[in-house]
Amino acid sequence: MRKAGNLQVEAMRPGKSAEKSVAGKTLRLENAKVICMQYSEGSLGRVFVLRIDHEEDLIESLQKLVAEKKIEACTALFMGALRDGRAVTGPKAAEVPPTPSYEAYESAWEVFGMATIYPSEEGPKLHIHSGLGRGRQSLLGCIREKARVYLIVEAVLFEICGLNAKREWDEKMQLHLLSLKNML
Repeated sequence: MRKAGNLQVEAMRPGKSAEKSVAGKTLRLENAKVICMQYSEGSLGRVFVLRIDHEEDLIESLQKLVAEKKIEACTALFMGALRDGRAVTGPKAAEVPPTPSYEAYESAWEVFGMATIYPSEEGPKLHIHSGLGRGRQSLLGCIREKARVYLIVEAVLFEICGLNAKREWDEKMQLHLLSLKNML
């Protein structure tokens, strides 16, 4: 493996090529595999413990706290129960851009999940994944639009300070993707 600027390049079999999009530019290397994981280093800031009550919305509650406390970047862990929402449980087919496959959950489902929030041009953008279960049924996916609480959800939100991180629209993927300053 050798390093070329901010890119690490591994040799590949003869006749193979690699194409990688980096900072909005597409690189094409013959007989190479491009490794360009992005990263940013920060430090732990404030920690918030949240209780989100019956009939409140988990997504709205997280967004409200982030706005009121002026949190730029954070991650949150949560557990409890949700009702009446939708989750993306993967793409309909393995293609780019993906077409989301939605599954609704109704009534009361146990939930455990994680969220990240980073700034974007439109303001803080939330990305939330969770596992939901009811009886012998389970869903794992990205909660979207609404997530009404059934009984209670407890959450711990960890502010991350000093990051150079933001969510940017990726035209090819048709998603807001995390963009970080450094590459490894």
